[in-house]
Amino acid sequence: MPHRMSVFLQERSLMQRDVKLVAMSCLRFDRQNPRLAEFDLTESSTDKEIIKLLWQTMDVRELVMSIAASGFLSHEPLIVAQEHKQYVVIEGNRRLAAARLLTDAGLVKAVGARRVPDLTDEEIERLERLPVLVDTRKGAWRYLGFKHVNGPAKWSSYAKSKYIADVHREYEISLEDIAKQIGDTHRTVQRLYRGLMVIEQAEQTKVFRRKDRWHRHFSFSHLYTGIEYSGISAFIGLAPETEEKPNPVPRDKVDQLGELCIWMYGNKEQQIEPAIKRQNPDLKRLDAVVANQESLAALRNGVLLESAFEMSRPSSRVFMETLVQAKGQLQKARGLVTTGYDGSEQVIRIAGTVVSIAEDLYDEMDRRLPRNRNRRRRYTYTEE
Repeated sequence: MPHRMSVFLQERSLMQRDVKLVAMSCLRFDRQNPRLAEFDLTESSTDKEIIKLLWQTMDVRELVMSIAASGFLSHEPLIVAQEHKQYVVIEGNRRLAAARLLTDAGLVKAVGARRVPDLTDEEIERLERLPVLVDTRKGAWRYLGFKHVNGPAKWSSYAKSKYIADVHREYEISLEDIAKQIGDTHRTVQRLYRGLMVIEQAEQTKVFRRKDRWHRHFSFSHLYTGIEYSGISAFIGLAPETEEKPNPVPRDKVDQLGELCIWMYGNKEQQIEPAIKRQNPDLKRLDAVVANQESLAALRNGVLLESAFEMSRPSSRVFMETLVQAKGQLQKARGLVTTGYDGSEQVIRIAGTVVSIAEDLYDEMDRRLPRNRNRRRRYTYTEE
């Protein structure tokens, strides 16, 4: 495919450049890395904080073991950009963290890393200078984007959206071109970009802060998937994705945006758990709830999402589903009577109560039928 060939040629062009050895002490972690941005790191975050995060969340131990066994492979150099007289690692932060841990026992203890192999002095000396290729962020974005957005080493959905937005805003490259270059559909890229614009607007207007969320993991897919639903989209007055607005939620709907984020992610400081426990079916439930004034008021008053959702549904549908469920349970009990009923009088009384309830229900339903019949009759149904 054209984009794959383009990326392959760029990767080959990168690797044909001279690989140079740079002292590990001169290499700096990329605080702008989209993967790290998901965890609220800033320019002031220390190397120890970054290495601890990488160790805990991004499986650095696998790289530690690989480098300890085979050394740092020169044909897989770090890609760095020279910024402010420093080498910033724009590709290979995990490998840099692994090398730092293998050469610094004090750092291993400080970040709580376990089972890091001990290296000989000679092996440590070889790791003190690492192979790098010098490029620019703009020059390498296609290769990095394909590799991490839609390639073999995929980032999380939030990291992907952050990368797409950075390239779109900083290099003025259209979302359509980004989609072509990274081998994804324009629709997917638009969805990720719009989702990021929504969460950034929530933070900029201070109706929500990601770092206050209930769970450590940021389930970004809740948001960019949820805003595709008509009820949720209308609730926050969301602009169409084709407009690519930096602030897609109108000012008079910003408070609703804050509510939506709290329902999706909770607030640890205020001890509010998220209403969304699982994306499916909870997003559909939330979509129905915010489109119904009664159920929305209930959710705002602390009613659980599942209960608020039941309030949003037509009573005729709930009634029919309840009958079908009751029928299913009775059929199940009927199939178990020969092996499950032990002759207990208490159990047969329960069955009698079921009969009584069923007859009362039927009579009430029968009375509501149109009165143009000469007589009432029992309806019976046989299975096909």
